[in-house]
Amino acid sequence: MATCIRKVAAEVLGVTKGNKGTTKDTWWWNEDVQKALKEKKECYKRVFHDRSSDNIERYKVAKKIAKRAVSEAKGREYNDLYQRLSTKEGEKDVYKMARISDRKTRDLNQVKCIKDVRDQLLLKEDIKLRWREYFDNLFNGGSESTSIQLDDSFDDANRHFVRRIQETEVRKAMKRMKGQSSGP
Repeated sequence: MATCIRKVAAEVLGVTKGNKGTTKDTWWWNEDVQKALKEKKECYKRVFHDRSSDNIERYKVAKKIAKRAVSEAKGREYNDLYQRLSTKEGEKDVYKMARISDRKTRDLNQVKCIKDVRDQLLLKEDIKLRWREYFDNLFNGGSESTSIQLDDSFDDANRHFVRRIQETEVRKAMKRMKGQSSGP
């Protein structure tokens, strides 16, 4: 039903592109990784302008070096993280990370902006009103005399698409992480 509503809403109300950029997880990058990725990027630019076999070979080598540098740095940083999380101070960090993860997944399928009847972009509170207007017209055949007032007694904090992380899940994850960090 949600898919159908989104499809119809997109056809009737229109959609905007929004922010496509995804944030990269780069907290573990070090100077070696940055140098390797910079070299790889430069080699790619050379290949893009001149597809000689020499440039292609250099790019392949730079790509392998960058991959290895990323893998090593990531492995080192995650091992340090696991060591830190096993301490008493690290337990606080686990809950902080769980809250951040919960916040990131809280509004997965939320529509951030839509257009009104005049193709003007609506944001936040105006979106609710537009949805109310749209469904009122849809269900009541366009007659505005019998509008239904939606109950606004619940605040937005009670409406979630993704369930909250439970404390037992955090404990299980901690046990699994401790088991993984004692490996090779």
